[in-house]
Amino acid sequence: MNETPLGSSRTDDDKLREQAMDELRKRRELAGHVLAYLTVNTFLVVIWYLTSAGFFWPAFPMFGWGIGLIFHAWDVFWPQPSETAVQATMDRIAHRR
Repeated sequence: MNETPLGSSRTDDDKLREQAMDELRKRRELAGHVLAYLTVNTFLVVIWYLTSAGFFWPAFPMFGWGIGLIFHAWDVFWPQPSETAVQATMDRIAHRR
């Protein structure tokens, strides 16, 4: 017999599962982004080294792509607003009207 405790429902579990799956998907995408960043930039450094090792031009793509990578990590690890914070903001906006 599969009974849910009082005050909870199957839809709550489904929402939590969906949220967990979304979080895990975001982390996996970030890991792929980091791997691509490291692989491509390592390749660029090798090209730089093999072609005379003059001015370190790979710094430009590393810097530009690194900014994007930082924002991606921010999106993954920065906590989403709590339901309480969302409700408080909604109440504050409603009182302005």
